[in-house]
Parts: sequence; C-alpha cells; structure tokens
Amino acid sequence: MRVLTGIQPSGSLHLGNYFGAIRPLLELQERAPGDVFLMIADLHALTSVQEPDLLRRYTLELAVDLLACGIDPGRVVLFRQSHVPAHTELAWILSCVTPMGLLERAHAYKDKVARGLPASHALFAYPVLQAADILLYDTDLVPVGKDQKQHLEIARDLATKMNEVYGPLFKLPEPLIRDEVAVVPGIDGQKMSKSYGNTIELFADEAAVRRAIGRIVTDSTPLEAPKDPDRSIVYALYRLLAAPDEAAAMATDFRRGGVGYAEFKRRLFEKFLEVFGPMRARRAELLRRPDTVREVLCHGAARARAVADEVMNRVRAAVGLTEAGTIPAPVNAGG
Repeated sequence: MRVLTGIQPSGSLHLGNYFGAIRPLLELQERAPGDVFLMIADLHALTSVQEPDLLRRYTLELAVDLLACGIDPGRVVLFRQSHVPAHTELAWILSCVTPMGLLERAHAYKDKVARGLPASHALFAYPVLQAADILLYDTDLVPVGKDQKQHLEIARDLATKMNEVYGPLFKLPEPLIRDEVAVVPGIDGQKMSKSYGNTIELFADEAAVRRAIGRIVTDSTPLEAPKDPDRSIVYALYRLLAAPDEAAAMATDFRRGGVGYAEFKRRLFEKFLEVFGPMRARRAELLRRPDTVREVLCHGAARARAVADEVMNRVRAAVGLTEAGTIPAPVNAGG
C-alpha cells in the first residue's frame, strides 16, 4: 500500500508543521516501511520562493529538519521533486486533458491570490502538477486534511479522464484523512502559520524560542485567581507536548489559582526543550555533514525515479510518445 506526501521548502519548521505533518509521517513509516514516498516539493515552492540561494537553503534545511525529527531514509523514500524529471513531463500530459473549469473551481488558487501571491500560470495549474506527483508513483493513499481533499479529488478526476481516453493507466488514489489533531494555535491564538508570523520554530535558538513563548497572548486574570485552561493558548500548546498526567496537573494548577501565566510559560518552554532537545542535537550534527544529507536525497531520488520510470513507460506508450507495446495496467485503474 503505497503512500505519497510532500512538504514545500518554504522556511523554518514550527510546532504546527510538526503536529500536522511530521508526527503523522513518523507513525506512517512504522506502519508501512518502504512504501512511504516523502517528496520535498521544490518545484511547487517556485510559486512563492524565487530567490535561488534561498530556495537551495530552504531545501537542504528541510531535508536536515526531517531527518532530525526522525524520518528514516531506510524506511521512507525521501527525495527532491525536481530530481525526478517525470513530474513535469506527466504534468504536461495531464494538462492536455484538464478542463479549464476544473482549475477555475480550485479554491487554493483563489485563496493564494487573495493573500497577495501573483496570479501566475504555475499557481493556476498547481493542481495538475500535484496530480502528476500523486499519479506518478501508482499511489494508493495520500495523507490529507479535510481542507485539502479538493486537490486529491482533482487528481482522481484527471486519472479517470486519462483512463477513459487511453485505457487503464492510473490507479485512483484514496485520501488518508489525518486524525484530527486540535488546530495548533499560534502565539496570537490564530492557527499557527508562517504567513501570520505567530509561530514557535522547532529549531530556533533557545533565546528565540523563549521570546516566542513569552509573547503568547494571555488574559488579565490575576495570579491568585483561578483560570480556565481550556481558554489558554499556553495550556493548549503544553497539552500537545506533555504526557496526559502532566497536562492534567497543569490544568489543576490553572483551576486552583495561585500560579501566574509567567510560570506556565516557563513550564511550556522547559517541556519544549525536553521534547525537541534530542531532535535539535541531531539537527546540529547533520548541519555539520551536509554532504551526507545530499547523499540521502540522491539515493531517494534514484529509488523514486525507478518507480516513476515504470509508470512513464506505460503512459508514453499509451499516449503515442513511444512505440506501442505491452502496457501493464495498475491494479485498480478506473475502479
């Protein structure tokens, strides 16, 4: 059962990234070793990162961060999207059967333009490249949040259309809906996001982490008064990091009163260092060995290309770009 997912190299990882994307990947690599393809989506990142040196740095740092967090390249195929040229080739072939109306209905394009990104062709055609990413590996499952299902539905629509026009070519991937983790709040109470500038970065230096935690918005309840943990950003973040008994103890202190928000923030900072300290140490070591990280990505790309080439041989023959021959169909094409 093959799983594919991708992460854009667009800056430093934060707590929201960890709980929303990385921790589920760590669980997946234990359940399906060797069948998880994790793509660093550097081609997609070009829609928003157009400084070459910055993109190179973000890409390498994301690989470092993923490895530091525990992604095991022996269990996960970790690779750069741009190192598998078939992604763009398949995107063009898919674009030849993509109705304009399908793309015009994509809400992600409208959302990104509303946030100020230029209305480029790449941004408009983003779902086609994303469909190519998915279909290129005979993917069975794609981890998605409920708000991301539309792009997977577009991939299924394009796979179905190709299967109707050219015969059984593609599997129809299914969503692997992530267990709903409570939305990770940012320090201002909105969803944690780089675009809101309200993050707590996983690998910032200790002083920066302490400052970010110190800026978490709290109310004006006096130190001695009881406080409601369920309305506290500090408690919401602590509960994500702590064991259930530790979270329960903090909730009790909230309700009892006599403890101020400064103390709760101190406990959150210490818990953050306890949880992410080993990862931060691994990251520092990996940054001293960037060639080792590049070797991991090259090995991952070779493994990804081997799978992608099989699919593209099938596609090229079906659409007439190579001589006709025996075209092995995927197991569930069209069904």
